[in-house]
Amino acid sequence: MEALLVSTGIVALAEIGDKTQLLAFVLAAKFRRPLPIIAAIFVATVANHAFAAAIGTWITGLLGPDTLRWVLGASFLAMAVWTLVPDKLDDEDTKLARYGVFLTTLIAFFVAEMGDKTQVATVALAARYDALIAVVCGTTLGMMIANVPAVYLGDRIAGRFSLKLVHGIAAAVFAVLGVATLLGAGAGLGV
Repeated sequence: MEALLVSTGIVALAEIGDKTQLLAFVLAAKFRRPLPIIAAIFVATVANHAFAAAIGTWITGLLGPDTLRWVLGASFLAMAVWTLVPDKLDDEDTKLARYGVFLTTLIAFFVAEMGDKTQVATVALAARYDALIAVVCGTTLGMMIANVPAVYLGDRIAGRFSLKLVHGIAAAVFAVLGVATLLGAGAGLGV
């Protein structure tokens, strides 16, 4: 249960102001059809995060517990710093409109999420918790928590959140996970 809750919270916070959330705003404004956009975000996220979590689980089996602890601790600390760097939406992410709402969103989200903070976080969380299903469910839920309101409410909510504060909270959570991992938290889990 901890893997699910931590994964949900971290990704929901890290996604606010992230490139894929900006993409959700753009697609919602462009197509004005929230249900196919949300369905495509869900499918793209499950596929992307399942792949990322599988890599995280594979890394768990590849590295010894001490090495894994140091790699994960350093990864979480790096994620804390990376979370403080604001994202920008690339024009390439929105040039697929000829494929229709669902397919455009699916392709754009899958591609935009490759190597993104939340995908890297999914790899680290899956390695940390060695709970592939819980991590994928949690990270997907976190993405939906951040992106469904973006699709439905768009510009009306964009200015109401202090992105610096939200990114600061997400960075603090990553930093706490990094320090806790380096100090041996989770030793009973083999990490």
